[in-house]
Amino acid sequence: MRERRGFGGRPRKLLDDTQRIDPLAVRAKALALLARRDFCVADLSARLRERGFVEEAVGQVIEELLEERLLNDERYALHYVHAHSQRGQGPRRIRQDLSALGVEKALVEAALDEGQDWVAIARDTRRRKFGEEVPADWAERARQARFLQYRGFSNDHIRSALGGSEADLALDPDP
Repeated sequence: MRERRGFGGRPRKLLDDTQRIDPLAVRAKALALLARRDFCVADLSARLRERGFVEEAVGQVIEELLEERLLNDERYALHYVHAHSQRGQGPRRIRQDLSALGVEKALVEAALDEGQDWVAIARDTRRRKFGEEVPADWAERARQARFLQYRGFSNDHIRSALGGSEADLALDPDP
């Protein structure tokens, strides 16, 4: 059996023609992948096709896994949002990542609205990176704001994480 290089330079065995179309072989590989971590439908399908399995066999196995609830994009989106928000990533970045993975927009929005306090996450992310003290000078505030923006937080989240400016506080009717 021939080999080709996979992730990390490890050799990966190429499939013969009977394995490429065998739904049992596809299912075994899909379950092996799912045993390591959760996948969305699009990502798992792509990985199985990448490994040389035929589209029809992959589609059949994906349908079976969906029926058995071993594969669930809604659950995947919720876990992804929770895990990445704990890493200090904001809703914009998470939305972009999930969309790139092929998760439906409605599922992404529902997962992002599922009780995360994005202002608190932005504050905690800023505090872990830069310390407790909120900067007074504009150059440092701008640097921290760019960092939070890169992490995927909105302008409102960033403003709250930085404590707002004097102009913002003067316009706020409820001090």
